[in-house]
Amino acid sequence: MGDWRAPKVRKPFVAYAVWTIIIVLMLTMIANGATSIFSSTHRVKTWLCTGFVLLAATVAPAREKDEAEAAARALAQTVERENFEVRAEAWVKDLQPDIGRAVRVQLFKGNEYRFCVAVPLDSQVHISAAVLDMTGEMTGELLPVEDGWGCIVSYKPKKTGIYAVAVRQVPGGKLRKVACAVITAYR
Repeated sequence: MGDWRAPKVRKPFVAYAVWTIIIVLMLTMIANGATSIFSSTHRVKTWLCTGFVLLAATVAPAREKDEAEAAARALAQTVERENFEVRAEAWVKDLQPDIGRAVRVQLFKGNEYRFCVAVPLDSQVHISAAVLDMTGEMTGELLPVEDGWGCIVSYKPKKTGIYAVAVRQVPGGKLRKVACAVITAYR
């Protein structure tokens, strides 16, 4: 199977909505005299800066994980059209540039599986994946996305058991810590 173009992915709206709500609340507090709570203007500025830093520290990683999951779900939609059942839960973790990750999965003989693996579209990170069978051998048929941000791994196990989906970053893109999502489909 060759490279292919995945469907367009809309970026999650939630992260942007949270930012907007918090900024509006902070501005409303200031406009309504919340500065009287503090003894000086300096404390207000310090409080606001601290709030923005904490917000950025929590929203940015969450946004990246949401984008990785949205990209994996876009891949899963293409698999769904082939009459695969897509599991509702997604595995979403950080993927380091120097070491890959493995996701344990229970697979059943007779079923066909598709593993939709993705990182955020704008991360410029390229990834690859494979299924590791019970002996540790790399198996499965890889269908990479043209831009490198995702792939679909197809596999039909010969035995029921515990397998692993191994994901790693590959040269050709930026090598950096990035959120990665894996969604499983079967039929």
